[in-house]
Amino acid sequence: MDSKWQKNLKRYDELVALNPKFERLGKTMPYTSANTHMFSLLNKDGEFGIRLSKESQEKFKEEHNTTIYKSYGATMRDYVLVPDEMFDDMELLSKYLEESYQYVMSLPAQPRKKK
Repeated sequence: MDSKWQKNLKRYDELVALNPKFERLGKTMPYTSANTHMFSLLNKDGEFGIRLSKESQEKFKEEHNTTIYKSYGATMRDYVLVPDEMFDDMELLSKYLEESYQYVMSLPAQPRKKK
């Protein structure tokens, strides 16, 4: 893994640890999940994405000069790309992660797939 991935993984773990409700899941693709929905993700390129409501997505993209989030070449629905420099303000980033959590908690839970 490259150094950006390692650096951002460490920062991602620190961010998730700030809120006791959150648990970092995934070995090769770190993510957080609640109510059967993922709400944050660190992709193989070390890019961090969070899931927000449509209104919050637009505001976030405008305020932080960023765009939609892609992982493994696929556009992730409802996700925005978090600029790396936002890791310098963990308090602000933690508020966005909490907003993301609240958003997925407002969604209907996905039915469990039968094996």
